[in-house]
Amino acid sequence: MLHVLEHPLITHKLAIMRSKDTSTKDFRQNLDEIAGLMAYEITRDVPTRDVVVETPMGDCHTKTLATDIVLVPILRAGLGMVNGICDLVPTVKVAHIGLYRDEETLEPHEYFAKYPKCMDDAVVMIVDPMLATGGSANAAITMVKRQGAKNIRLVCLVGAPEGVKAVEAQHPDVDIYLAALDDKLNEKGYIVPGLGDAGDRIFGTK
Repeated sequence: MLHVLEHPLITHKLAIMRSKDTSTKDFRQNLDEIAGLMAYEITRDVPTRDVVVETPMGDCHTKTLATDIVLVPILRAGLGMVNGICDLVPTVKVAHIGLYRDEETLEPHEYFAKYPKCMDDAVVMIVDPMLATGGSANAAITMVKRQGAKNIRLVCLVGAPEGVKAVEAQHPDVDIYLAALDDKLNEKGYIVPGLGDAGDRIFGTK
């Protein structure tokens, strides 16, 4: 199922990121902030357990998280979303998936993978700023399913309809969360209007 989180703060910060004149520092800062805002919405249904906490005034019957949350950034651009979510949920565990896209075929190729041991029961959030063709997202979802993950959420800033359809077709059991659904892909597989190459803008490499 597709969820587009059209919150005014998210839309405002994304508008700053889209501008070609935004500096690397401001791009990175707004990405951190959007990732945290998105995580707040996405984790609304995370399982909790009843606990009793002793406050200075007495016992309080309340709830705490009952399951692990695992972030899975798709390298390298996905790393830009990790800090904002870790600031909100400091107990998250972070896996890493390294994929690169063939410039001619646009197909993803794996070059690195590292996971924690709790994938079976965890809420797994695959993060990548862009959902373009859906190839990398589909490959990453397949990889975490092989590790036993069942509760999987794909979290991206900007998506194209082509990528959404590709993920929905191959992994209909995975919820997709976007800050914005853009118009289309161009002939090179980039999202239009998009925000450019997220990895280069995060790390200042172009």
